[in-house]
Amino acid sequence: MVIPLTTQHYTMLARNLLYTGMTRGKQLVVLTGRRKALAIAVKNGAARRRYSLLRSRLCDTFRM
Repeated sequence: MVIPLTTQHYTMLARNLLYTGMTRGKQLVVLTGRRKALAIAVKNGAARRRYSLLRSRLCDTFRM
C-alpha cells in the first residue's frame, strides 16, 4: 500500500486515517510525501464528526 502525504489536503491529515491506512497494508506500506505532513497527521488526534447518514439508512433497511 502506498500512502501519499501532502499538506495540500490538510483535512485528510488525521491520526486515525493514517493508522487505518497503515494497518490495511498486508505485506508492505510505503509512506511518500513530506515529513511535515506526517508530523501534522500524527499530532492531529481530533476525530471529525462524520455525516454519512449510515444510522438512518440502516434503520430504514431493517424496518422493511
